[in-house]
Amino acid sequence: MRDPETIVTIDDDAVWELGLPYWPDPHEGTGPVLLHGLRGFIDAGSVAQVAAAHVESSFESTRIATFDMDQLLDYRSKRALMTFDSDRWTDYEEPFLAVDYVRDNEGTGFLLLYGSEPDVQWERVIAAVRRIIERFGVSLTVGFHGIPMGVPHTRPLTLTAHGTRAGLTEDYTSFFGKIKVPSSLPALLEYRLGESGHDAMGFTIHVPHYLSQMQYPPAAKVALEHVERATGLDLKLDVLERDGMDITAAIESEVAGSPEVSAIVHALEEQFDRFTERVGAPGRILEADGPIPTADELAAEFEKFLAQESGEE
Repeated sequence: MRDPETIVTIDDDAVWELGLPYWPDPHEGTGPVLLHGLRGFIDAGSVAQVAAAHVESSFESTRIATFDMDQLLDYRSKRALMTFDSDRWTDYEEPFLAVDYVRDNEGTGFLLLYGSEPDVQWERVIAAVRRIIERFGVSLTVGFHGIPMGVPHTRPLTLTAHGTRAGLTEDYTSFFGKIKVPSSLPALLEYRLGESGHDAMGFTIHVPHYLSQMQYPPAAKVALEHVERATGLDLKLDVLERDGMDITAAIESEVAGSPEVSAIVHALEEQFDRFTERVGAPGRILEADGPIPTADELAAEFEKFLAQESGEE
């Protein structure tokens, strides 16, 4: 593996101005927490993207580390958007991966790693992030993202908590047994941090799979609520709550206009409620009795409805 330090640039002037200490003991871990939410392959409802954007737009932040994305992206498979206006190119949404120092609603400082998930050199990126964690004495690393699940939007969102040691997630119930899933850089980061003795955990929000392709602020709000619970940060979630109410109202209007979609959502509600009644709380949703509508089936119903509304059919 090539030197991790050559793939990331630390702004030493910004670090000095912020007064961030250097921690000679990499496992002392009494410094700030680090949050991470990356735009990537696995993020139903854009939970990571929406949550990270909320943090960035709600608080003052200072960029302290920037990764060299030109080495990390496959531009042919992950094409950034450009703007063409009349006769010229006027804008380029440049991919980035960075670490910012942020102060929450009470002035508590923390680190936020956000941007695009790299396509290549995962181990090198993770080694670089670990060096940042050790340099600033990070006490806890917390990630968040969404996965599609056969649950209705009309019931409380559920989640899976995971961590590098049992004590970090002892207040949570697991919804899964032993399964194999496609890897992601955030998941591998948590795994590698555990191997090296650092505390790390994450919250995987179960997003209704018929909403997985859209930005779903209610799921991002739930993710950050549990980040607050784990870290003590105050992340000012009232904005996400208002956004969530608006989008929920829009979803309800669409469901009410389609008997087919309404029937599917009702079936998911019945399934969810059976588990709740059985165990006193949302149970192991993936072990439900009876067929669960697939994401393709639900998406097809919504696409049909939207096409009818726009006059395409």
